[in-house]
Amino acid sequence: MSFPVRAITLDLDDTVWPFAPIAARIEQVLDDWLHAHAPRTAARFPAEAMRALRERVFDENAHLLHDLTALRRMTLERALRESGDDAALAEPAWEVFYAARNQVECYPDSIDALRRIAARVPVAALTNGNADLERIGLSEHFAFRLTSRDHGKAKPSPCIFHAACARLDCAHGDVLHVGDHIEMDVAGAARAGLRSCWINREGRTWAHPEITPDLQFDTLAALADWLDAQAAHDHDRTDAA
Repeated sequence: MSFPVRAITLDLDDTVWPFAPIAARIEQVLDDWLHAHAPRTAARFPAEAMRALRERVFDENAHLLHDLTALRRMTLERALRESGDDAALAEPAWEVFYAARNQVECYPDSIDALRRIAARVPVAALTNGNADLERIGLSEHFAFRLTSRDHGKAKPSPCIFHAACARLDCAHGDVLHVGDHIEMDVAGAARAGLRSCWINREGRTWAHPEITPDLQFDTLAALADWLDAQAAHDHDRTDAA
């Protein structure tokens, strides 16, 4: 398929890097820190119990599901209070958590692909997560980062896609949203009037009753190849004219 792309909005977790290793690292680092600084909390809330508490906090505060930072902080504060440790430890515990959250290992193709894609069109990070591109060291490839916390609503709400398009100064149909999640990324973008690209690194079968992605690739490198081919085609057509 061929169509013009003036800008790209790009999901981060499980698109640029896998999230599962980050989640495992966070659990281990936080558990180690709690054992050293809040032993009663560590004893009462080992990793599995902390996950269960997190789910309860999320369920009880559904109005904050766009703000993972707030929910994670609330979880830490509640764990400390319920265990009888000092709730003020939530702040240094959060810093440990957030440092681990930003220790990412990109997919092998991602960094070079980001460089190639950003050389073609502006790229905006559009995420429901709370990764910090400055800490990670990838901010140079992005025009800006728009998170659900910044915006006040999460993907797949159309308004967050529209806000990104406005900041990019592009019509909705001229922006390609790229991500791994069928509903949050592809269906959300399509309903908002953007073009959509599904990054399917695991060979999953597309399963949506109404919407099909405009593009589908198994790596970001393949998307970069497609953009290069588009640019070459446009150049040849201009020369022919």
